[in-house]
Parts: sequence; C-alpha cells; structure tokens
Amino acid sequence: MRYCGAIFDLDGVIADTAKYHYLAWKRLADELGLYFDEKINERLKGIGRLESLEIILQENGRYFSRREKEYYANKKNEYYVEMIRRITPKDLLPGVADLISNLKDLGVKLAVASASKNAPAVLKNLGLVEWFDYIVDAGQIKKGKPDPEIFLVAARNIGVKPRECVGFEDSVAGIAALKAAGMFAVGVGDEKRLKDADLVVKDLTPTEQILKLFL
Repeated sequence: MRYCGAIFDLDGVIADTAKYHYLAWKRLADELGLYFDEKINERLKGIGRLESLEIILQENGRYFSRREKEYYANKKNEYYVEMIRRITPKDLLPGVADLISNLKDLGVKLAVASASKNAPAVLKNLGLVEWFDYIVDAGQIKKGKPDPEIFLVAARNIGVKPRECVGFEDSVAGIAALKAAGMFAVGVGDEKRLKDADLVVKDLTPTEQILKLFL
C-alpha cells in the first residue's frame, strides 16, 4: 500500500523539546516541594498539561483544586515558553530535514499533531512551520492521546483518509493513538518501549526505509 499522508508528533520526533518540558516540570515541582524524576516524566510524554500535573500530584499523594491545577499548569508553560525561545534549526533531530524534504518532493501531505499548545511557535523557531500543510495542537482537541482524536483531526485537515496516513511518535500513548486511528505507526526511539508500533526506528535517519512506505 502506498501511503499519502505523514503526521508527526513534535516533541522527541522532530526536535528534542522534550528536555525542556522535563526541565520546566522539574522547576515547578521543586518550587511546590513535589518529587519528580525521569521515570515520572516518561509517563507525561504525549499528554496534556493538566493531565501531566495530575500524574505528578498522584505520585506525591497531593490534591489541588481545578483552579490550582490550571494556575500551576500555566506556570509550567511559562517556564517552558521561556526555554524554547532558544530553539533554532540546529535543534532538529537527525534525519528530520531530509525526510520532510523528500516527502514534500513526493507530494505527501504533511501535518504535525502535538499535545503542546506551543507547537506553532516551536516549529517557527525551527524554521519548519511553512513545510507543513496543517498543525494540530492541544487547543484544537477535547481528548488527548491515547485517544485518536488529534490524529483524526490532522488527517481530515490534510484531506487524507486515516488508513492512508503514516504517523511518527516517540511515546507509548502516541503509538496507541495512531493504532486507534487506524494509521500505520512508526515508533521513534526504543524498540522495547514502542513494541506496539508497526515499525520502530532509532531516529529518522533511515530515510530510504521510511520512504518505501510512500512509494
């Protein structure tokens, strides 16, 4: 089957912005006296701010009101936005620029589906915003990953049927969302952790292997 749509997660797939999410959550957790480490952070990949804060609170046996959670989730976002101002095209992960360029040459429709409301700003700093036909962020959906909504919205807006799309994800929740959407799932990262993906690559440098899906 020849696929004609490609939908990319942002954090950990296109650029290593995940480290800034971690640092922002760590800063907030330290201020609130909450324990936070890489293991907890792994559970936050691919999901929204409020859900992420809820996980951190559960890990610490703490409870915040809805108003408090919204306040501190926004505070974390302020820290994150402050950090991503330093992002440049040099922060693109290996293989990204070549793959996107080749897909454009093939006429493949391209979209970004990110749980971050800052996706447009990050893509602008990376010099990629004009490369994509559509960008979906958390502000446009009601349900976060592993619900397939974000990928279905992306597919609809690039005019490609879900079964004709390939999605690129680095999180377990993201892979689950792609499979639920009926898309071909490419996991970017650890093969054991992303075992439910249809194809797993360390990064996007095996361009030929990936391009075969679109030929």
